[in-house]
Amino acid sequence: MTVKEILAPIETEMQLFEVRFKESMQSKVPLLDKITHYIIRRKGKQMRPMFLFLTAKMLGEVNDKTYQSASLVELLHTASLVHDDVVDDANERRGFFSVNALWKNKIAVLVGDFMLSRVLLHSLENDNIRALQIVARAVREMSEGELLQIEKARKLDITEEIYFEVIRQKTASLIATVCEAAAASVDREDLAPRMRQFGELVGLAFQIKDDIFDYGTGDVGKPTGNDIRERKITLPLIYALQNSDKATRKELMNIVKRHNEEKYYVNKAIQIVRNAGGIEYCHERMMTLTKEALDLLTDIPDSPAKRSLIGLVEYTVNREK
Repeated sequence: MTVKEILAPIETEMQLFEVRFKESMQSKVPLLDKITHYIIRRKGKQMRPMFLFLTAKMLGEVNDKTYQSASLVELLHTASLVHDDVVDDANERRGFFSVNALWKNKIAVLVGDFMLSRVLLHSLENDNIRALQIVARAVREMSEGELLQIEKARKLDITEEIYFEVIRQKTASLIATVCEAAAASVDREDLAPRMRQFGELVGLAFQIKDDIFDYGTGDVGKPTGNDIRERKITLPLIYALQNSDKATRKELMNIVKRHNEEKYYVNKAIQIVRNAGGIEYCHERMMTLTKEALDLLTDIPDSPAKRSLIGLVEYTVNREK
């Protein structure tokens, strides 16, 4: 399915959400309004709101609580991206200057804090405590996942088990939150835990796809070998380390530790990982997780929203950047 086909059942909802999301970011401070306007104009594919509205529509009738939940999640996601760019000292986000590159770290942190405050206030103003409960858990998990990754990256001792725990908290928890909040918003609490599990599995597959890109070639949305440069131990590298001889393992670790900023060595590490079958292994794991996610939808009645949700999952794992 194309993105246009995926969006068809929720086109009206996405348009209305865009208006309401802008309203949720409004401030009386001109500088803040200028920055939030800059962020909104450079938004990404909006996959999280798409997951939320398709899940809600598949399970029931989209209502005011659904729009509130979508705004809460998108505010949280945007705040996390602004803060991440400060943490990573990144000057670009989706091909544009990051907030911290244009307005410096202090302002970027405060903008992220403002968005987190809007999450709290927006939920309280609308008496949507259930959505706040779901979103607050995501804040905790994303922070814990980031800190766990930093802790392990210092020692470079990330196992496959730890890798999955990191990406479960850092990436998958937000998509899990989206799908759980969608179910809760349409009064399908009976399906909320299952939809959370569905979102988590999709989020894990999404992150593995991202990690595969880093060992690929061509335009994949970020520089090839970037994870090695940042000394990030992701699944392709973990697999290669576990399935290579002692000399190769030593060479790989030496590159990550001491030569991670030298193009020749970074390319060499990529080739070692590819030769070891790291990409094939990751693709297999990604497709297994995808199937597990889609199996959770089997007994839910067919509808245009369900077909689009399945299409969105397939798009997530088949995307080229």
